Amino acid sequence: MSSLVVKLPGLLTTIQDLGRPGFGPMGISPAGAADPVALRLANLLVGNEPTAAGLEMTLVGGSYVFPTGAVIALAGANMGATLDGHPIDLWAPYSATSGAELVLGPTRNYARTYLAIAGGVEVPRFLGSASTHLLAGIGGYQGRALRKGDVLQLGAPKRKILKHRVSQTVLVSLKPRRVLRVTDGPQADQFSAEARETFTRQTFRVTEDSDRLGLRLQGPLIASTSSASMITEPVSLGAIQITPSGQAIILGVDQQTTGGYPKIANVIGVDLHRIGQLRPRVDIRFERTSLAVARALWIEQERLLNNPSQLFV
Repeated sequence: MSSLVVKLPGLLTTIQDLGRPGFGPMGISPAGAADPVALRLANLLVGNEPTAAGLEMTLVGGSYVFPTGAVIALAGANMGATLDGHPIDLWAPYSATSGAELVLGPTRNYARTYLAIAGGVEVPRFLGSASTHLLAGIGGYQGRALRKGDVLQLGAPKRKILKHRVSQTVLVSLKPRRVLRVTDGPQADQFSAEARETFTRQTFRVTEDSDRLGLRLQGPLIASTSSASMITEPVSLGAIQITPSGQAIILGVDQQTTGGYPKIANVIGVDLHRIGQLRPRVDIRFERTSLAVARALWIEQERLLNNPSQLFV
């Protein structure tokens, strides 16, 4: 069986797939890739199922060796990757020869880069998923971020790998954006018209306290009109909570499954992967849309991602 050796793990590198949805009632959030679209595309480039496990690298990539070779693809943030000293592009498959070293530096644009390897990363599944949930210490490789010297086993490639890349048109349509589209949250009526206007008209900055649990935002204070304490209730991925201090938090893939802060809005489905590419100190804004529009955009995106003839050139 082929393998991958972690020579340097970067700032935060974990094994992720598309997560384990459906276990919220048990108190287990889905985890999975913070940018699932990037991981899905990387997997398709190397002939994997979209659900195969790969590596998620955050802000700084690291260095990885393939003792017996592999076919790989990178997607997401540009970390200036090289394979045996030669620059390689995102969104295309490459053959790594025996002993080849993949090196990635600090990000040059977004937050996360995904490495897919033909055959996928082989680790035990927890509740049907290989995804690492750091707070719970489950999934992935021993429930933790990768460390220097870790050796990961790789599966056997399942199909012939084509020499193609993701089309530029697709990349433009799926590109990370700093204006996130939202629908009203369940407690939107607890905020005044002025507060809701401030929420969509003003700019917020992603703070350095942000992680896979959620993005803490710095910006104008958003005050609730209700003085009563909320009863804790289930929360969803992309929910935007307003803390008692008036600051906003966007819940991420490792989110808690319940919360007691009012939710003014929720990021729509097609922009959830874009949350995962927001890095600290970038400015973002929110744009309100309707449930009907959000649903139509989701259907359109899923049709695209499930149509290889449109994805690749």
